[in-house]
Amino acid sequence: MNGKIAWVTGGGSGIGQASAVELARGGATVVVSGRRADALSETAALIKQAGGKGEAEAVDTADKQAVERAGAAILARHGRIDILVNCAGTNVPKRFFKNLAAADWDRVVGVNLNGALYCTLAVLPSMRSRRDGLVIHVVSYFARYQSYLGGAAYNASKQALCALVHQINIEEGMHGIRGCAIHPGETVTPLQKARPKPPSPEDQAKMLKMEDLGRVVRFIAESPAHVCVNEIVVTPTWNRLILGGGEMLLAPKIE
Repeated sequence: MNGKIAWVTGGGSGIGQASAVELARGGATVVVSGRRADALSETAALIKQAGGKGEAEAVDTADKQAVERAGAAILARHGRIDILVNCAGTNVPKRFFKNLAAADWDRVVGVNLNGALYCTLAVLPSMRSRRDGLVIHVVSYFARYQSYLGGAAYNASKQALCALVHQINIEEGMHGIRGCAIHPGETVTPLQKARPKPPSPEDQAKMLKMEDLGRVVRFIAESPAHVCVNEIVVTPTWNRLILGGGEMLLAPKIE
């Protein structure tokens, strides 16, 4: 990946941060985006510690105009964006029909789906003109397998995002652009705190770590241009989500 420019959204923490560090280790110059400048500075420092090159570009991906400005700024500085890794995602504790507010639906869909679209639209024209590009969206296990746990807005937005990735390949594969949907199972990230019942430390010890997904992102990014990893599902060996997730809220304990 030497000489390539990667843009990682949601880069201030979790899978985004781990992906940014791994891409930098692979030789890419990585621009990390997110809403919190302090978190982005932390990621940039980790990239530097790993011997890589990193920059911060603060942006709320749910803000279409802000995403357009950020994409244009990166292109102005570097002349290209070779890799987009969209890790920005959110959910809310009150996520079920009995307590879901319309404003929360709008926020979740705004980040998980609309924000992913805005970032994709920001990079496609330059990728198309160079006939080369990689768009990776970190989606969800819940995009492939029905779940109670994710809630209406999260599940709907992630399933739609998976369809968006396939549409990238349908329309843009002829232009040398590859789309990939990564579907992680339970992963220890800050988003776990938004669950109605956050997992215990014992449960988290069995989950994927953000670094596991960072290595997956790097593997995809280092694949040759004629290889398109359309989708990849990654779960912990202890994959309790195969049951749908509802039992985590309804039962006192999962053995």
